[in-house]
Amino acid sequence: MTEELRTEAAEHGRRGRGGAIDWAAVRAEFPILNQVQANGKPLLYFDSAASSQKPQAVIDALETYYSHDNANVHRGLYELSARATEHYEAARRRVAAFIGAQEDEIVFTRGTTEAVNLVARAWCEANLRAGDVILLTELEHHSNLVPWQLAAERHGASLRFVPVMGDDGTLDLDAVPALLTPEVKMFAFTHISNSLGTITPAAEWCSLARSRGVTTLVDAAQSVGHIPVNVKEIGCDFLAFSGHKICAPTGIGALYGTASALAAMPPFHGGGEMIESVRYERSTFRAAPGKFEAGTPPIAGAIGLAAGCDYLDAIGMESIMERDEFLTALLVQTLNSVHGVRAIGPKGKRGALSSFVMEGVHPHDLVTFASEQGLAMRGGHHCTQPLMRKLGLTGTARASLYFYNTEGEIDRMAEILTATRRYFA
Repeated sequence: MTEELRTEAAEHGRRGRGGAIDWAAVRAEFPILNQVQANGKPLLYFDSAASSQKPQAVIDALETYYSHDNANVHRGLYELSARATEHYEAARRRVAAFIGAQEDEIVFTRGTTEAVNLVARAWCEANLRAGDVILLTELEHHSNLVPWQLAAERHGASLRFVPVMGDDGTLDLDAVPALLTPEVKMFAFTHISNSLGTITPAAEWCSLARSRGVTTLVDAAQSVGHIPVNVKEIGCDFLAFSGHKICAPTGIGALYGTASALAAMPPFHGGGEMIESVRYERSTFRAAPGKFEAGTPPIAGAIGLAAGCDYLDAIGMESIMERDEFLTALLVQTLNSVHGVRAIGPKGKRGALSSFVMEGVHPHDLVTFASEQGLAMRGGHHCTQPLMRKLGLTGTARASLYFYNTEGEIDRMAEILTATRRYFA
């Protein structure tokens, strides 16, 4: 954390007596949350698993870049370009530090989806052969499923899945050792399920996979920014996450890859910037991470992502995790207290979200009615169609939280759900 951010935290009164965080003061740093929605109702934003809101500090970082430092990076020999380049590469160092990585282990991408696609294309091109197996779980978001389906089709490989047991999102953990057979070359899995909140034992799985020579990729879209994440402690080969889910802008994310894994992979995209030398007949490429960043990179996005990391660290990831756990436990308890509502997902610890169903009300109708009361939630299959079919559901409503949500908002959600039930009865 920079001294500037420590000062900013104190000035904004985030911590009261005894060092306790003033969550109301933190919430006040998010301009969008203080507004009125449909029918004059205050906004209740319960869709942070889809995209988090942005604090003023991140908005200011973007404005500063565009107002004072906007230029293309790496190629220019003038001062403005040099400043932009320094900010961009400083952002890479900051993002690397946020997850315990080294600077040359971070590739900037458009988000988790592009990061997974990069590995599914480039790593598989170098390593996957006919007859090989890619191991996934039945919890996966389409972004950590469809790219592997395409890779398997290209290379004559097949997919295998760690099964879900029952309707609470519990995985058959005992099955994993038997599933990691010699044919498995890649084990790609979600860290926290975006639809059920199930938390997977990432470090344990990566250790087991490594002992069997299996490469691992962790989809950390729902964990980075919510819990402390250190890639060295997890022991994964790859890890992907998105900026827009951790208080940073849209259109930016990061792929972590070990230096050896990135070095062994061919480029994903071709173009300017990622080259070392180009001739009419052939080209040579920069070392990683440069060889994976073709064209003009997302400069402002990277700077905004670094600002998001600064912001979260100024609060403290342990404090954010504890706040998430408290609010989520209250959310699940409240959902189960509303007549006709059933929360879906793990009974114990989970990510900061809960899917749920309401008896006799389609999820789309439920979230549409809730929106008219100012409550913003997601309704549908949450990009996990196979999982929904496995659970016998057409879809669910999903309430997802972040540290800027409040206990009062959860109480108001219960009132809205009760009104929804009466309306559709």
